[in-house]
Amino acid sequence: MAVASARHILVKDKALAEKLKKQLANGEDFAKLAKKFSTCPSGKRGGDLGEFRKGQMVKAFDDVVFNKPVLEIHGPVKTQFGFHLIQTIYRS
Repeated sequence: MAVASARHILVKDKALAEKLKKQLANGEDFAKLAKKFSTCPSGKRGGDLGEFRKGQMVKAFDDVVFNKPVLEIHGPVKTQFGFHLIQTIYRS
C-alpha cells in the first residue's frame, strides 16, 4: 500500500491560493503561510498532514500526492473543502 507525507495550505478562494503560490515561488516560508492563511486544523502545524495511505484523502488530493513530482508546490487543487496548495514531502 502506497504511503506518503504531505503538507498543504487550504483557503476558500482560488485567487488567494494563486497569490500564496506566487509568494512561495518567491521564497516565502511554507509553514509560516500555512499558519497564517490555512483554514485546515493542520495549519497550526505549518500545514503538515503527517503520513497517510492512498485513499485516505479525497481523490483530487490523492491524485496530486501520489502522482505529481515530490517537493514541488502543486495547485490550486479544488476539493469540497476549498483550494489547496499541496507539497508532497515523500512517498513510497
